[in-house]
Amino acid sequence: MSKVKFKTDEEIELIRESALLVSKTLAEVGRLVKPGVKTIELDRVAEAFIRDHKGVPAFLNYNGFPYSLCISTNERVVHGFPGDDELKEGDIISIDCGVVLNNFVGDSAFTFAVGEIDPLVRQLLDVTRESLYRGIEKAVVGSRIGDIGYAVQEYTEKHGYGVVKELVGHGVGFKLHEKPEVPNYGKRGTGMKLEEGMVIAIEPMINLGKAGVKFWKDGWTVSTVDSKPSAHFEHTVAIRKGKADILSTFDYVDEVLRS
Repeated sequence: MSKVKFKTDEEIELIRESALLVSKTLAEVGRLVKPGVKTIELDRVAEAFIRDHKGVPAFLNYNGFPYSLCISTNERVVHGFPGDDELKEGDIISIDCGVVLNNFVGDSAFTFAVGEIDPLVRQLLDVTRESLYRGIEKAVVGSRIGDIGYAVQEYTEKHGYGVVKELVGHGVGFKLHEKPEVPNYGKRGTGMKLEEGMVIAIEPMINLGKAGVKFWKDGWTVSTVDSKPSAHFEHTVAIRKGKADILSTFDYVDEVLRS
């Protein structure tokens, strides 16, 4: 069984560079999110942007995944394929991106609204994003994995949402997926103790309806069992004393969305 791979401060700074390139890529793609755009076009733009900045798409060919981005619209939770389907007014689109830069991996995801969306779906996005930061608050030395999951679950379930349990966050840095697993549910005070030098991807996947999901025959796409929308937000985070160090950022995306 593989163990947690701890990172030095120097390695964490290199992971930060990768994570920030992911953040900038999400913003670059976010500029194009509007009705009529084909999702495959977003994938092409992301790959070109990553390579132009001396990075490599971490998802492309990962265990056979054929694209640079995971693009999941509406009831699709994660790992969706880009394609010729066009975005429509009222859709939501989760874009998950990973980058390898200087041999280190960053990972982040953001769920965008396409034009005007239903207020109930807007609330789902807002709550899911906030739950990510609730989880990050617990990503400090001395806490446990269960504390992160509890914070996400407690906040989202009080809004009546379903917390996806079949898919979890993970360690990241040297590889795209490392130990430990980081569920979005759990009991306080349980699970692995968090230590300095751990780098994890925290990524709430929260459904408007039931928590259950179904796995598609393509071997990748995951969608909600009741066909209700799902939201997904993710940051790469380094465990520190007192306060977590968020290595990715949504600042670039927020700037694009304000413009």
